[in-house]
Amino acid sequence: AAAVDENGAPLRWDQRGNGDPRFVAGFCDLGAFEHQAFPDFTVDTVDDVALRSCSPVTVGDCPLRAAIELDPQLVLWEERLPGGAHWSGVLRRGVTLRVTDLQGGANVSMLFYNHEDRLERYNMADTLKGQHTAFLSAGKVCYSDMGRVLCSVTRDSCGWHDTIGGLSNARMVKRKYGEARYQQHRNDYHRNGYDSLVNELGKYGLGRRDLVANLNLFSKVTVDDNGALQFHPGNSGAGDCVDLRFEMPALVVLSTCQHPLDPEPRYNPRDVSLTEWRSGVASADDPCRNACPENQRAFVNTERLYV
Repeated sequence: AAAVDENGAPLRWDQRGNGDPRFVAGFCDLGAFEHQAFPDFTVDTVDDVALRSCSPVTVGDCPLRAAIELDPQLVLWEERLPGGAHWSGVLRRGVTLRVTDLQGGANVSMLFYNHEDRLERYNMADTLKGQHTAFLSAGKVCYSDMGRVLCSVTRDSCGWHDTIGGLSNARMVKRKYGEARYQQHRNDYHRNGYDSLVNELGKYGLGRRDLVANLNLFSKVTVDDNGALQFHPGNSGAGDCVDLRFEMPALVVLSTCQHPLDPEPRYNPRDVSLTEWRSGVASADDPCRNACPENQRAFVNTERLYV
């Protein structure tokens, strides 16, 4: 039988105290011998707490870090993107993409399309009005123009992700940072968000007409009393990250170019990392699903595609 405390409850921690479970990956720690169930690697907390347990009987003890450490098979791939790069890929239903700001001050301009019907894509207006917000953070979702959920923000250490600032373009980058062409600078030439996303869209038969209002991860833009857009430097620090759980197969295109309103006088886009891992789909009590009635309806619309 399992060891119990004075109240008859199974012991959670070993003799080192809180944060050190009595069992790790299904085995009792420090030589203790008890009957224990096998671990459950389902991530059940958004807090990046320093626990090394993923117990099937304890709630909130399996952060992403522990699940990855105890079961590396959860991680499908990882990739580092340099500043100014562009990337695209298909994310399947039930996986999560973690985007991490590696240096502080990163910007990731991003768009989503239903991979099975690319006429359906991210809709900024519906995303904002449906959730009564002007930015994205943990607990929010990204709506498609068909009233479905493309992805959910399940974890966010930054707190504010811009939805209204748009993309940089070639003329803007030349005016702000000067000209640096590929012929002279090779891979250090100056890139811009607009052309970067168009380049990625072209790989899938899409083009300029398929660009819509985009999301800018890690950047914060507000509107002052006069209606002017204000960029807030320092919104994201090194190590900040955001988790996007995909509720349908989605084509994702992104650019790591600087935000168009970034006051940085130098061309200095920052590096980010991408990590895709198996997270599963939203549960009935999922915070993103139940954040508002509009989200609940959008999840129902999405799930009807897969019944």
